[in-house]
Amino acid sequence: MTTAFPEWFYPGPKDGWTADMLDHLPPDAPRRVELIDGSLIVMSPQTQFHMLMINLLIDREFGIRPPEDLAVAREMSVTLGLRQRPEPDVLVVKREALEDLSKTSYSPNEVHLVVEVVSPDSEERDRSAKPIKYSNAGIKFLWRIELEERDAVAYTYELDPAIRAYVPTGIHRGHLRTDIGFEVDIDLDLRKLTG
Repeated sequence: MTTAFPEWFYPGPKDGWTADMLDHLPPDAPRRVELIDGSLIVMSPQTQFHMLMINLLIDREFGIRPPEDLAVAREMSVTLGLRQRPEPDVLVVKREALEDLSKTSYSPNEVHLVVEVVSPDSEERDRSAKPIKYSNAGIKFLWRIELEERDAVAYTYELDPAIRAYVPTGIHRGHLRTDIGFEVDIDLDLRKLTG
């Protein structure tokens, strides 16, 4: 069964979509879309791995536990430029960024960490396109989490300000132990998450 997109979706605006247009999509638009290079990317249904990893990372007891001046957010977009508004799976943001409850997107200077949990349809974007855009915007930390057979693997990166590119800080299996201005220690054992 093929589902046709509404007329407004295709071919899209002549000069491409812009970040501000995402706040004005019609009610029949897909619930989760992100903007990469002026093109709308409709996110496919998430896998159970994807859902479990996001739930783990945002868990107040077992996930990312930032200091009081930072907070954990999930599935909020970051406006990186006129035609760039990706939606990381998890973010660590400045706490004051949470004050405006009508906010639909963060600015790069509000974001401390972006996390992409890789799905089969997002591999190329999460491994190549999005890290370049995040580093160009000056976001200090990036994690990419992938499923390797039946185990989670976290790849961690920090921005080198001299070259405005991410450098690897580790490949984590079993436990994600790193420092991103505060210490992180997360048990990545999926068997514990699925009972």
